[in-house]
Amino acid sequence: MKGITDVTFLLLILINVDILEAAKARFVTCGSVVKLLNFDYKSRLHSHDVKYGTGSGQQSVTGIENSDDVNSHWVLKGETGKVCERGEEIKCGDIIRMQHLSTGKNLHSHIFSSPLSGNQEISAYGDESGEGDTGDHWEVICNGDSWYRDTKGQLRHIDTRKYLAMSGRTFGRPISGQMEVCGIQSGKSGSEWQAIEGIFIHPNEPLRQNIHTEL
Repeated sequence: MKGITDVTFLLLILINVDILEAAKARFVTCGSVVKLLNFDYKSRLHSHDVKYGTGSGQQSVTGIENSDDVNSHWVLKGETGKVCERGEEIKCGDIIRMQHLSTGKNLHSHIFSSPLSGNQEISAYGDESGEGDTGDHWEVICNGDSWYRDTKGQLRHIDTRKYLAMSGRTFGRPISGQMEVCGIQSGKSGSEWQAIEGIFIHPNEPLRQNIHTEL
């Protein structure tokens, strides 16, 4: 009887450990490298070394459906001048920067008009070190205390108060089929996102990779 009790106790410990590990894995954290999926248009936030031909002339930011695209990775960082520890949970209301992994530039916005819809332009800006300006700051808008991987949320630009979104319009050459990313007013469709794939860092743990690519 004692042996059965000991086995049951051990199983309860293992179950509780698994529950705690699963709970930690649900958070989006600083230092993680993520792909953001637009909830309405099922496309991922993307950038590349292609500049806008209008507006700011900075590096363009678009949406792409391909889940295997290497230019859709973004490193999550704290706002300029503030430390965001690797593995620290990102809270609802936190201000973050998103650095494009391939080119080192930050997700950015300003008062220029977007090329297709005439909304606010979204670009990638700065140098390869990740240095930029306040136009790189985004507030995490979500429900509850923290940003969870399994729920949708919004990113609001600090300087202009516009929301990161997709317009539903697509580009022609040289980026045919890629979707326009823009800044819009609150309440419109296309402004909800989810951290769907990536390499997620958690406190006192090695890198944890989400290998699920299906929606």
